[in-house]
Amino acid sequence: MVAKDRGCQALGEPSAPGDFPGDGDASAVAILLGRPPMASYVVVVRDSLGGPVVIENSPLLDDGIPMPTRWWLVDRELRREVSRLETKGGVRQAERSVDPGALIEAHERYALLRDAALPAGYAGPRASGGVGGTRRGVKCLHAHLAWYLAGHSDPVGAWVAGRLAATIADRGLDATIPSDCRRIPDGYEALTPGLVDGSRASESGL
Repeated sequence: MVAKDRGCQALGEPSAPGDFPGDGDASAVAILLGRPPMASYVVVVRDSLGGPVVIENSPLLDDGIPMPTRWWLVDRELRREVSRLETKGGVRQAERSVDPGALIEAHERYALLRDAALPAGYAGPRASGGVGGTRRGVKCLHAHLAWYLAGHSDPVGAWVAGRLAATIADRGLDATIPSDCRRIPDGYEALTPGLVDGSRASESGL
């Protein structure tokens, strides 16, 4: 099933309660990534058998480098299907198909949520941009779908989910989101000055 709680994310909290990885999760995620993770994370979306589908990363790698991609799609079948969609021109199709204003808002909200998870008083470099580390347009369908499946409003994630509906259903996932997740929650505006400050992280990341 999808993450335990599909409610909107609060400042400084994971998108869902999530599960800190146990021994089985740590091994599974390392296998799915093809290497050990380079940042701490929680599992926020699982398939019908309990396997990790989406992980929510720390905004900083273990070595302190900023990490732009907060929600990471690790499910092998979904990653394969998204890659196929990208090779067929899915990135450009998605960008042409969604409302530009809604996409800009999604990038802003993603960055605000990522910055809100930084340690209190943090004054070092932070990742720039929104979904996939870009400030505008569409860069990575995997990142958009991961965020959408974790319960957040993302027009590109919804577009991808609509095209992979059969695969998503086969994984036992719920691709709906609460209507009140479609806006920037009160209080996030205060974080706006830090959105694009600092050095840009490597997007090879986790």
